[in-house]
Amino acid sequence: MSAQSRTRITATLSNEHRARLMRLAKEVDFPAGTRLFNEGGRADRFWIVRSGIVALDVHVPGRQPAVVDRLDRDELVGWSWLFRPHLWHLGAEARTPLRTYEFDAVAVRMMMDADPAFSADVGHWVGQVLARRLTSARIRLLDSFAPYGSGSTR
Repeated sequence: MSAQSRTRITATLSNEHRARLMRLAKEVDFPAGTRLFNEGGRADRFWIVRSGIVALDVHVPGRQPAVVDRLDRDELVGWSWLFRPHLWHLGAEARTPLRTYEFDAVAVRMMMDADPAFSADVGHWVGQVLARRLTSARIRLLDSFAPYGSGSTR
């Protein structure tokens, strides 16, 4: 199983906890080119991709945002909603027509506060997502600035 597939909701949350989370889901679609959020904005929701591609990016003054990762089906879009001060650390844009499940972050955090097992499962999932994205960013940086092939994870 690839590192990316281990961070997908279908491979990470238990069936029970995934079903509980999905009861809060609202289907939301975005046209290509839509900004889902910008760095520094209030992180009050998050999404799981149903279909399409989302680009995660970093603001670069005077230039277009630099894409740091691309997300697709079953992947979590946004993790800043879980950590105070609940402000986006990155930006996100729909690169293709995008179909998502949208979640109210406050409602999910309240469920987590009420159920330690659910909280642990969701926290583990988000932690795995963060770890994969940090590794991906590290490899991209090494591939950009170091000799060819030095971005290996070994």
